[in-house]
Amino acid sequence: MEFRRISNLPPYVFTIINNLKIEARRAGHDVIDLGFGNPDIASPQIAVDKLAEAARMPRNHRYSVSRGLPKLREAIAAYYERVWGVSLDPELEVTNTIGSKEGFSHLMWVLLDHNDAAIVPTPSYPIHMYGPLFAGADLRQVPMRGLSHPDARADFTADFMQRLATAYDIGWPKPRVLVISFPHNPTGAIVDADFMQQVVDFCREHDMIAVHDFAYADMGFDGVQPPSILQAEGAKDCAVELYSMTKSFSMAGWRVAFLVGNAEVVQALVKLKSYLDYGVFQPVQIAATVTLNEAVDYPSEVSAIYESRCDALIDGLERIGWEVPKPGGSMFVWAPIPEAYAEMDSVEFCSLMVRECDVALSPGAGFGPGGEGYVRFALIENEKRIAQGIRNLRRGLVKLG
Repeated sequence: MEFRRISNLPPYVFTIINNLKIEARRAGHDVIDLGFGNPDIASPQIAVDKLAEAARMPRNHRYSVSRGLPKLREAIAAYYERVWGVSLDPELEVTNTIGSKEGFSHLMWVLLDHNDAAIVPTPSYPIHMYGPLFAGADLRQVPMRGLSHPDARADFTADFMQRLATAYDIGWPKPRVLVISFPHNPTGAIVDADFMQQVVDFCREHDMIAVHDFAYADMGFDGVQPPSILQAEGAKDCAVELYSMTKSFSMAGWRVAFLVGNAEVVQALVKLKSYLDYGVFQPVQIAATVTLNEAVDYPSEVSAIYESRCDALIDGLERIGWEVPKPGGSMFVWAPIPEAYAEMDSVEFCSLMVRECDVALSPGAGFGPGGEGYVRFALIENEKRIAQGIRNLRRGLVKLG
């Protein structure tokens, strides 16, 4: 039987490392898992309590609202006003989605079709590449070079905009969509307000829609608040943003996210979703509403935990001879494969890490052609476990000396 939409998908390289990890654990090895970015921090207690309370009410067991309860949409609008000074109309410029991955995928169905094209940076979170492809569109990839340190942001902006213009000019059809995500997964790069303004200006000039996946919105390091694209002048003419409670509020399994911004695009997604789903389980929506309104300090607490883990990891890697730059934010560290192991590709190197070091990482190749030569650490183990992982790496990576 032929499955045309998925028949050309390449092997999911993360599965290779995951299977090695499972085999090692079955053999009795204590594998430090820094691969899959699955948050280990507990969700806010207020969310758990409100979920339990709402779930005990039979009226909440029925179908809910695909675009989200009015109070939930009002809560995220208030959050944007409070954190970024962005005003949103809860009726027209906000919709709930069943996680940002679902929201992004269905948004690509709305924006793209056959004979369309999207521009996506490389490396990128895999769905940013495959979402446009699933919609039948062509993919143009722009390298994410030159943003290894916050001091390089100005140069990065100029270089990225030049590469963006080239990607637009070369080939046919002309791209309709630009996908970006900062803080960036997998590199942890962040940008400033000027970058967002230049992106908005470019998309307005070229009649494109900018889609900003803001999954790590509250997770800037060294006291930096990552900007929303909607802060840029004219952003609502051409931009939408996906905000998720997964990382900021450590609510990964709850699947609560939002598309906000340009009303025409938001309402187009609302229309599509009305055919596809009845929304998130209503008690989850109620709990998310209360959390957005009352657990206002929780994202800062979560971000501080990830930054502390990041510092511990980078300091430990430096001690064993593996130099890695500190990311600007997110819950990841993007590390070049050490020079002593440069003959290996990222899947080979990650396989070695599991076999010889009992440490699982994500191979850079899984994030597109721009990811080869790198590995991604996910900061999903506490600092004691990270220290254990460093000791394992010292033992197993003998070429580091």
